[in-house]
Amino acid sequence: MNEKVINLIVTKTGITQENAEKSVLVMFDFLKTKLPAPITSQLEPFLTGGVLAGKS
Repeated sequence: MNEKVINLIVTKTGITQENAEKSVLVMFDFLKTKLPAPITSQLEPFLTGGVLAGKS
C-alpha cells in the first residue's frame, strides 16, 4: 500500500520518489501525534508492512 501512495504522490506532483517517501513519513508522524491511540495503532502495520519499513 505504501508503494501505491508514494507512486501516486510522484505522479501527481512530479517530485522524486525519495522526496515522496519522506513526505509520507512526515504525514504519518504528524497523524500519529494528532489521532487517538486506537487509530494510530492501526497506522503502524501500514507503515511497517510496506516500502517505508525501517526508514526514519
